Amino acid sequence: MDEITLSPEFLRSLILKLRAVMAQEEEVSPDSGSNPADDERSATLQETPDNLSRAEIEAQVDDLEPDQQAELVALMWLGRGDFEVEEWNDALALAVERAEGDTAEYLLHHPHVADYLDEGIDRLFDGSDLMETGEY
Repeated sequence: MDEITLSPEFLRSLILKLRAVMAQEEEVSPDSGSNPADDERSATLQETPDNLSRAEIEAQVDDLEPDQQAELVALMWLGRGDFEVEEWNDALALAVERAEGDTAEYLLHHPHVADYLDEGIDRLFDGSDLMETGEY
C-alpha cells in the first residue's frame, strides 16, 4: 500500500466540517413543487446566508494537490464499501482517472461523505480512531 499523504489533522478537521454541513439537512427547505429526484443535491446541501462551512470545505479541497484529492475520493469509496483495503491502490488509480470536474463538489454530493471518510480511514489503518485521537 502506498502511504497516504493527507495529514491526520487535515482529515479530522475536514470530517468535522463535512458533518456540520451534512447536519444542515435538518433545516426545512421550501417545497419547490418539482420532481424530488431532481432536487436531491440541493436538499442535501442546504445553506443559510451566514454559513461558510461549505465554502471552507471547497477551498480546502481545491487547495490540495491532485493526488491528495484522489486520496480523498478513494477513502470515500473505501469507507462506502466499493473497495476492500487490499484494493487501495486500485481505488487510488481509479480516483486519479476520475479526476474530472470539481472534487469538492463530487464529495459534497454524497450525504454520508464524512462517515465514509471516517470509515475509510478506519479500514485503511486497521482500526484507526482518528476522530478520538487525531492520529491514524
